[in-house]
Amino acid sequence: MLALVAICAGCRNVIEDTARFCPLCGQRVAPVQGRVGPGAELDLGWGRAVLGDQLGEGGMGIVYRAWLYYNPEGPRGATPEHPVAVKVLHPMLKSRERARKLFLGEAQALGRLSHPNIVHFFALYQQDGQLAIVIELVEGRALDDVIERQVARAVPGGLPCMPFMRAWHYFSQLLGALAAIHTLGIIHRDVKPSNLLVRNDGVVKLTDFGIARLPAGEARNTGGMAPGTGAYMSPEQVLGRHIDPRADLYAAAIVLFEMLTGVTPFDSPTRNEIMVRTAQVEESPPPLTSLVPQAPGVLDLLFARALAKDPMHRYGSAIELGEAFRSALGLPETDGWSAQQRLAEHARAISQMGLPAAAAVGSASVAPAQAEKLRTAVMQAYRA
Repeated sequence: MLALVAICAGCRNVIEDTARFCPLCGQRVAPVQGRVGPGAELDLGWGRAVLGDQLGEGGMGIVYRAWLYYNPEGPRGATPEHPVAVKVLHPMLKSRERARKLFLGEAQALGRLSHPNIVHFFALYQQDGQLAIVIELVEGRALDDVIERQVARAVPGGLPCMPFMRAWHYFSQLLGALAAIHTLGIIHRDVKPSNLLVRNDGVVKLTDFGIARLPAGEARNTGGMAPGTGAYMSPEQVLGRHIDPRADLYAAAIVLFEMLTGVTPFDSPTRNEIMVRTAQVEESPPPLTSLVPQAPGVLDLLFARALAKDPMHRYGSAIELGEAFRSALGLPETDGWSAQQRLAEHARAISQMGLPAAAAVGSASVAPAQAEKLRTAVMQAYRA
C-alpha cells in the first residue's frame, strides 16, 4: 500500500510519519499525500521502494530514482539497501486498458530475463489501479546521447562518428541481449539508441520493453500505425505483417550504421514519420562507404544483406550477424564476444530442454556455476 512517507534528500533517511524535519540531519522535508511520486513508498512484500527525484518521462510512464530496502525478516533480508529506478504508468493512462496491457507486458518480459546486458527486473507493483515497475538503475547515458556527442566532436577528414572498435564494443553487447530475448521467443520491436543505456563503466543495457511481443502474442494490423520508431523499423513491421527476430536484427544493423556514420539510412530533417516509414519499405540504404570512405568496401555488402527488405535474405540470428561484421572489420575475437556466444549457446540448449523461461538465460535451474561464470565474464569483459 502507499504510505505517507518522505525521503530526506540530504541523508536518505526514510521518515515514516508526517515529521516536517529529518531527525537525523535536520533538513526540512514534506510528506507525500497518497500518490506515487517523490517520497512515496511502494510496499513490495519482501521489501519497499522509496521514490526520490524524477529521472525522465516518456509516452507511457514517468521514471524516478528510488531506494530499495529489504525486509530484514524476508528471504533477501541480508541484502543492503541500494538505488533502483521505478517506472510508473503515467497518471493520464491509468484508466486506458491498452496502456495497462502494454505496461504489464513490459513487466512480464523483463521478469523472464536475466542477462548482463538487459536491465534487471526487481518487482511489479500494483495497488489502487496504479502500476509501477522496479528495475535496475543504470548510471550513465543513453546511446543516442553518446552518438550525438561523437558527431559534435568529429573533425573534417576524420570519422563522422565512432571508431569501429568502439561501435563494435556497444554493438556486440546489444547482440548478446537480443540473442537472449530471441531464445525466449521475445521480440523487442523498438531497438534504437535511446533504448540502449551505456553505463559509466562501458556496459550496455537494453531497456524499454513496452511494445515487446511475447511468445503468446502476435502482432496484428489494427488499421492504425504499427508501433515502433520509423527510423529503425523493418519493412514488415512498418506494414503490420508477421515479424520474427530478424525485425530486431534489422533495427540493430541500423543502430550500428548510425554509430559509424552519425545518421540513420532512411531518416532526414525533411522527412516526417510517415515518409521515413515509407522509405523503409521502398528505398535502398545508401552505401556506408559513401559516408565513411575509410570503411572497408565489404561493409556495403554486409549492410545490404542486414537491411534487406525481405527478412529471408537477412542474417538468421544475432550471433551470425555479429560474426559477419566482426570478420568484415577484421576485429579480434574479444573475451566479451566469446562469452556472449557461449551464453547464447547455453541459453539455446536450456530452451530446447523445455525448462522454465528464466533458465534460458542462465538461472540456477541448470548448471548454475556455468551460467553465473558466463554472466560474470560478459560483465567483466565489457567494463571500460
